[in-house]
Amino acid sequence: MKRIAIIGGGISGLSAAFALEKRRQAGASLEYALFESNPRFGGVLVTERVDGCLVEAGPDSFLTEKPWASDLSREVGLGDQLVGSNDADRITYILTKGKLVVIPNGLMFMVPTKITPTMLSPLFSTRTKLQMAREWFHPPRKANADETVASFVERHYGPEMVDRLADPLLSGVYGGEAAQLSVRAVLPRFAEMEATYGSLGRAMLAARKKMGHASKVSARPLFTSLKDGMQQLVDAIVSRLPASALNANTPVQRVERPNGGWVISAGYASDEFDAVIMAIPAYSAAELLSTTNDGLAAELRGIQYTSSVTVNLGYDRTVRASLPPGFGFLVPRSEGKRMLAATFVHNKFPHRAPNDRALLRCFVGGARNERVLEAPDEEIVRMVHEELGQIIKLRADPLFTRVYRWRRSMAQYGVGHLERLQRIDSLLQSLHGVALAGNGYRGIGVPDCVRSGSEAAIKALLAIGLSEGTSQRVAS
Repeated sequence: MKRIAIIGGGISGLSAAFALEKRRQAGASLEYALFESNPRFGGVLVTERVDGCLVEAGPDSFLTEKPWASDLSREVGLGDQLVGSNDADRITYILTKGKLVVIPNGLMFMVPTKITPTMLSPLFSTRTKLQMAREWFHPPRKANADETVASFVERHYGPEMVDRLADPLLSGVYGGEAAQLSVRAVLPRFAEMEATYGSLGRAMLAARKKMGHASKVSARPLFTSLKDGMQQLVDAIVSRLPASALNANTPVQRVERPNGGWVISAGYASDEFDAVIMAIPAYSAAELLSTTNDGLAAELRGIQYTSSVTVNLGYDRTVRASLPPGFGFLVPRSEGKRMLAATFVHNKFPHRAPNDRALLRCFVGGARNERVLEAPDEEIVRMVHEELGQIIKLRADPLFTRVYRWRRSMAQYGVGHLERLQRIDSLLQSLHGVALAGNGYRGIGVPDCVRSGSEAAIKALLAIGLSEGTSQRVAS
């Protein structure tokens, strides 16, 4: 009987556990144990019901084009619970000189694919618009080294594009700064476009032409979620795992390798395993592996993380009627606000709030304001409410508020991140039976975490001789 330990019960660890459970049920001679330091599983996927509203503490959805979260949802019986965002009202604003300006139609991330709306938009100055026109004539350029997203975008479209679009967009996803994030790790597709076409605009049009009519016919919502919230996925996975494998409220203190196997010390007990999946932040994995391979631990510590605070506010029908249409707004650093972004949840996913309620999600923290995590809830709510008053003239007091802190939860893919991953992969070869999963490596969103957990499970099974083919032979 082979045994695998999974350290970390967030969505990455749960995905790994589910993959192992499928293999076990197929007949593999396998046991596994999932260790989670908190009382509940699921990590940042937490959903509450408040005053008839569905309140998300962490991610409220995932990108539809990345299939792994949707596929997992279907596997655990939630296919009929998947819901798409209300893209008929998908308008996003950028706070510009104190006013909300609509991101023009045809702007894909920062690449204009429709000239007229972009040129008529007040979002950009004449100078930036001229640079957008010149960008169409950029020759192909294959970079010899990694660079920041900021330098990449500025080379194509100028500093205003970095300030008003690239930086706030990335801040909303990574909680980081365009001036620190790696273009190869964060925007690999754009780096490839530059190498092949030079102009990102020409590359994007060529890609759309290849897709042709099929892209219009099979248009899907940008975001996907679950009817009862993101925690619904967590609960469905946990319900399909044996209770004997689940160890909540059980932090792992030590990971040792005395005789080729692995000894996991958690709580007051130690146990032996043939392989270990570390589905925890890179800095936590570094601490557990420091006595086993200090070089690997040093590389893992080099992956930085930022923190975030999510503030949910509920309002009455009067406020709902007064708010602008659309999904919400982003706040560039140059505007001098502490808020990073706000989502009008009742527009993005209408079923999450009754018709007489407005539900807003506001985000603070990130690389620009780590200290906000130390402030009391009342101060954070007051600050957010004050800035909502300045930005959208919101004066009414909320009917309810919920504040959620996520300390060191968002990995930062700095310049040289892909090279660091290569060094980590090389060092892992000397640690037979160790696999890494989570948002610190090759994708920060929920689908990427699901994929990383599943792939880590496959690596662990291969390391102990229970490859897919082996499991099928055992099952037969």
